[in-house]
Amino acid sequence: MEPKVDNRLLDLPMQPLACRECIAVVMVRKSSWQQTSIQWDADSLAACRERPGFCAGGDPAERFAGCESLAAGIRDASTEGRIPVVHRDEEE
Repeated sequence: MEPKVDNRLLDLPMQPLACRECIAVVMVRKSSWQQTSIQWDADSLAACRERPGFCAGGDPAERFAGCESLAAGIRDASTEGRIPVVHRDEEE
């Protein structure tokens, strides 16, 4: 059986979003209220203040699980409609 492809995701490209706390800009798409896709590039990783290694003494090889400031910005942008949510029927 072939996996089902959701064409709504193809119609909604990722869009840039800047962190409120630093100069990091990532590409974001909200597939649903529970699922967010984020693409980091070298510049955004280097700019993130919450990333290990940003502060002196941090280990840049430490695993980076994400930025809480950016996550809050994505939540706000989603609820304000600046980032569309593909599967809105899940909120009902």
